[in-house]
Amino acid sequence: MVKQTTIISGIASLGLVFGLANGRAVAQMPHDMNEMQPQTEQTGQFRRIEQPLGNKVAVTLGGLGLIGLELWWFLLSKPKSKKAVAAWVAPVRSEAAVDSND
Repeated sequence: MVKQTTIISGIASLGLVFGLANGRAVAQMPHDMNEMQPQTEQTGQFRRIEQPLGNKVAVTLGGLGLIGLELWWFLLSKPKSKKAVAAWVAPVRSEAAVDSND
């Protein structure tokens, strides 16, 4: 059986790999300040923001990994219970009960 520390370190390693896969920090990305200004007309709807494919893949794989971890935790991490074995034991009679029946 795989040790719990091995599983946790594997998940942490995957998180680090996916976090560094982009190779460029968000704070270093140039931004166009004209796009950041609020729009004067309000349409009452949300604006669509396109995300890079790498972000979509990372979020999807991270979510699937967390779902798999949760399923493993609740279904496979607990040891299976053993079946109870019924054993018949003859009742023990006390001497007082034997004497009163005579």
